[in-house]
Amino acid sequence: MAVKLIANYAKRLGLPGYSSHQFSVSVETELQNVTDVPGESAKLYESLQKAVDDQMQQTGFVPPDGYGMDGRQTNGNGHQAGNEAGISEKQLDLINRIVRENNANKADIENLAVQMFGGGVRTLNRMQASNLIDELFEKYPRRNGNGNGRGNYQRQPARS
Repeated sequence: MAVKLIANYAKRLGLPGYSSHQFSVSVETELQNVTDVPGESAKLYESLQKAVDDQMQQTGFVPPDGYGMDGRQTNGNGHQAGNEAGISEKQLDLINRIVRENNANKADIENLAVQMFGGGVRTLNRMQASNLIDELFEKYPRRNGNGNGRGNYQRQPARS
């Protein structure tokens, strides 16, 4: 009996200017013996990690500070910077919940926010906080049986 082994490795790196890039590699192979799964998984993981890391060395275009600005500091949707609301209590609660439920190190989350946006979690605006939460969902996936990695973290739809 042939057993399919499917592996994926992905990585996202924060870059200057609120930029990032990511790369992933997937592979599917067949094993003739189910006892080969642990060894083959380890070999695949190492191989995929090396392939992704090798490719991530080439960052390509990195936007300079102020890229896309028309002389004014805007927040990306045309509003003057500084007029956008800071992180919401719900966003902060969700970040804290993800940290708590995954026994994550708060300092690591703070460092991730600094790496991605140049400031700690509490200094983020709502868009930045949303992007950080998306990154945390990728870093700390939860499986709830339907393939949705967000599990119990699912955001509630906005009310009108």
